[in-house]
This record gives sequence, structure tokens and C-alpha cells, in this order.
Amino acid sequence: MPIPHSGNPITAPTGRQSYKLAFILVTSLFFLWGIANSLNGTLVRHFQTALDLTITQSSIVESAFYIGYFVMALPAAFIMNRIGYKKGIITGLALYALGAFLFYPAAEMRTYSFFLFNLFIIACGLAFLETAGNAYVVALGSPSSADGRLNLAQSFNGLSIVLGPVIGSLFIFSDVEYTNDMLKAMPFDQSEVIRIQEAQSVQLPYLVIAGVVTLVAIMFALTRLPEMVNSAGGSIRRALRHRHLVFGVVAQFFYVGAQISLWSLFINLKLHYAPTETFRVVDWIYPITADLTPTKIASYHASFALVLFMVGRFVGTYLMTRFAANNVLTWFALASVVLVLFAIMSNGWPAVLAISLVYFFNSIMFPTIFSLATRNLGADAKVGSGMLIMAIVGGAVFPPLASLLSQGGMENALIVPLICFLVVLFFAMTGYRVKNV
Repeated sequence: MPIPHSGNPITAPTGRQSYKLAFILVTSLFFLWGIANSLNGTLVRHFQTALDLTITQSSIVESAFYIGYFVMALPAAFIMNRIGYKKGIITGLALYALGAFLFYPAAEMRTYSFFLFNLFIIACGLAFLETAGNAYVVALGSPSSADGRLNLAQSFNGLSIVLGPVIGSLFIFSDVEYTNDMLKAMPFDQSEVIRIQEAQSVQLPYLVIAGVVTLVAIMFALTRLPEMVNSAGGSIRRALRHRHLVFGVVAQFFYVGAQISLWSLFINLKLHYAPTETFRVVDWIYPITADLTPTKIASYHASFALVLFMVGRFVGTYLMTRFAANNVLTWFALASVVLVLFAIMSNGWPAVLAISLVYFFNSIMFPTIFSLATRNLGADAKVGSGMLIMAIVGGAVFPPLASLLSQGGMENALIVPLICFLVVLFFAMTGYRVKNV
């Protein structure tokens, strides 16, 4: 098992240069899984038209994706315990590339279950990458700087997630916006042609992603990397004796549920609160023109919210060089609670701005919860990492619930992230304390 907070978890070759190369390559994984995650929100909106789905049905995109994490996280940890982290990473990249490539035949068939299967395969691959990547970054250096190092690596994840909505607006969403009611009012042949075009628009982006991921897998295969030491003895039963790990798994489950609920419904929330209004800063950054559809404009606003998420990662990383990680997490969780409450009680562009700012404050939550929860686990570190990755299944549980609540008004969907951020606040204030039970 890797021991990220005690001893030396890295075998030869040692030295600062080998650590630097390993850190750069592993950080590239954070970039790649960010693209996959951020594109899901685009698919939730896009499939409503392309496949004639309701918002609740399309939100199953997130469920299929994050169930993949849940199913594969612990198996990935145990498999990598046998074959090593490098081979585990290559396995994860191969699954990622396969799932992305299969988007091409899925679009030709226009079968929703096929798309969901592909997303599940991608997530199974990401379970390998995240289990390895997070633990590897924690281990590549001093335990005292693990929180900042993990947040720095996750900042590059923030860079990539900005691209998802932009890819959606440029290559996936059509120039003419259709609703299901509009298409149902058309002659069947005409509406069918439109739906075929809508479905096929996902093919090129996912083929490009498959190609890039394959190239990265080849780079890993050809590069010598330091390997993490495997020590025997880790078990789920013993890992559960670590109180802070248990609370961390619960906090991670609720945090990911909050994040994915917001990401998957942001475009719909923007269209609900302020369908035609734009922020001036968004007009400056993105190619906003008068002929863009409200959905494309909303997609650019989603990208801007993810820019705030990226900035929050860098700001949070800096703050953790000056303040304890649990204190920074407390401040950010409290700010998220206040902003979501404000959005629920307000209307128009202020509500959209508040939701966008939540992205800034939830940016550090995943890596900080991960780092705090894996402290002093010793031989149970790899199992603990797998359990925290399993907790990503919160992204499968909470978005459908938020979508159901939205049927009584889109603002009701925000009740879900509100409750989730309160759980994160509890972990930041007291649940993080290391105390075995």
C-alpha cells in the first residue's frame, strides 16, 4: 500500500528530477478527466433534444457516469496493488479512450443506453486515473505540503473543465435552437433529420478526445516513472476505524453530489433565471453575438463559471500556504452555503451570478477533503483512497433528485447543493480531526 503521509512511498529512481517528471505526467491526467466531467453538463442539455428526453431522463447521464466510479474505484485500487500504478494508469487511459471512441457508433444508432454505457466505461477508466493520480500526487513530496500540492495538480483539472461548455457551444449545440415541442410539431421526416444531426454532433469532439487520450497512454508506456511502494495489510474493515476517513468519505459523497448537480443543471438554471441577459465580462471573453441561441449563451456562462472554479483552485492553493487546510475549507464551505441560499431567494442575473460564484468556493473541496481524509492512514492509504473515489457516486445520486425537485420550479433544485455544502462544512469544522475508533 502507498503510505502518503509517513515514510518514503516512492521507490527508485529517486531525486528531484524524477519527481518533477512524474508530477508533470500525473498532472496531465487531472487535465484529461476534467474534460470528461465538464462535457457531461453539455450532454444533459443536448440529449434532451437529440434523443427526445425530459430533463430528468437526461440527468441519468450523470448517474451512469458516476456509478462507473463507484463500481470500479475499489477494484482499481486492488488491481493497482498487484500490477502497479503505472500499469493501472495505462489501463485507465485505455478504458477512457475506448468509451470516447464508442460515441461514434452510439451517435449513428441514437440509442440512449449505448451512450450511457460509453459514459460508464469512461468513468471506469477515470476511477483508475483518480485513484492513482490523487494518491500519487500526495506521495510525491513532503507530507506537510500535500494539501497544497494536490490543490496545485487539481488546478490543471480546473483549466480543462473550462473547455467542456466551450466545446459544447462551438461543436455540439446547433446554430438553431429547437425544443421537443417544436420538433414534435414538425413533419416526422423533417424532425428526424434534425435529431440525427443533433446526435451526430457529438462524434467529432469525442473522437478527438479518444485520440489525445491514446497518445497520453503511449507516453506513459514509454516513460520510466518512480513506483509507489506496496505494503501488505490494508483492508476496508481496518480503514473504517479511521474516524476522519469515514467522515471524509461522507463529505466527499455530498460534495460531489452538490458539484455535479450544479454542473449538470447550470444551463437550465441560467435559462430559468436570466435567459437573455449576459454578464459584461462574459461578453468580453467569449464570442457572444446577437444571433446566438440562449442555450449557446448559457453554455458560455457555464464556461465562465468554470473559469471561476479554476481561479478558486489557484487562490485556494495559495491560501493553504498561509492557513490550515481545514480552515480554508471551512471558509469556502460557508461561502457556498450563503451563496446558494441567496440564489434560492433571489431572481434574475443576481441569482446566476451567485451560482457562478459557488463554483469559485467549491473549487478546493474535492482535493482538500481527499487530503484531510487520507492523513495518517498508513497501510490503509490505498483502500482509503479507493473509498474516497467510490464516494464520487454522489454525482450519480443527487443530480436526478435535483432534477425531480426542479419540476416544482428550477430554484428548488438548489436545495440539494445547499444540504450537501452543510455536510462539507461539518467535516471542515470537526469531522477532519484524526481520531481512530
